Amino acid sequence: MKKIVLLLALSIFFLKANGQEIPRFNPDTIKTIQLDSVVVIKAQRLNIERFINAIINDTSFYQAFRNMKKYTFIAENRIYTYDKNDKVDGKVYRKIRHNNNGPYKMEYLVKEDNGKVYKKNGKYQLYTVEMFDYIFMNAYNTDFVPNAPSSDGKGGTNESYKDKLKTLIFNPGRPIKGLPFIGSKTQIFTANMRQYYDYTFYSGTYLDSIPVYRFKISVKPDLSSWTKDGLMIKELVTIFDKRNFEILGRYVDMKYSNMLFDFDVQMNIEMSYFDEVKLPTKITYQGNWDYPFKKEERASFLVVHKDYKLARGK
Repeated sequence: MKKIVLLLALSIFFLKANGQEIPRFNPDTIKTIQLDSVVVIKAQRLNIERFINAIINDTSFYQAFRNMKKYTFIAENRIYTYDKNDKVDGKVYRKIRHNNNGPYKMEYLVKEDNGKVYKKNGKYQLYTVEMFDYIFMNAYNTDFVPNAPSSDGKGGTNESYKDKLKTLIFNPGRPIKGLPFIGSKTQIFTANMRQYYDYTFYSGTYLDSIPVYRFKISVKPDLSSWTKDGLMIKELVTIFDKRNFEILGRYVDMKYSNMLFDFDVQMNIEMSYFDEVKLPTKITYQGNWDYPFKKEERASFLVVHKDYKLARGK
């Protein structure tokens, strides 16, 4: 159960919106999109159904991670952990060259750790940080391989986690098998769930030059507190390139509490084009989660990918 809850909290990435942020250091500068105006969708080709169908059926996010295997690039990873008063008590910094010229090689250019990062046995203090390494350090090397078969959730533990992870990242809005008390709450596009959300459209510019739509799904403000508390996904934002309707960014604000666990998470991912190929450029995470009889975990991450160069022979 512990790994499943952490997996949920670490597994959906979206572009920044005006959600309820955790009130502490935010590693994301959020300066990549400039909104122009609210868009009133009247044309038949632009409606709620088209945006939702594009989110559900999109494969380009998955493909962008797979495309990373064809490039050599630099990754800068920053991790911050916090005490119960939201004071930083641990820092991790990694600058890594991922070299795909020939057999894959990973070279640490900088590796720094400060504060309460590791246990005496050498493992990370927080499972959140362990999952960070599992997801982001290996996403382009092992987890998101081409044509990966979909499991039924009954296989080995790691394979089951990977299958749930892929669904959460690349197919938001679909139910997640094997997540007790949570699996159906990710299914926000059903007829029953839509009554609880507002939908808004914005026109904007991404990275100073790319015309985009921002499609925002947020919990209706006039719902009862009891109803709001039962909705896990508080806000979901997707950025679409107007020119080809591909997804360039995603953001999610999730918060949920019951007798078994409590979490409050905001995550986003941003992508950009390199010679017309879409690749991930920034991933951020802010989150608290609490599990009975375990220490509450508080952490934030910033991942920046840069200097993409097509590898020789790719």
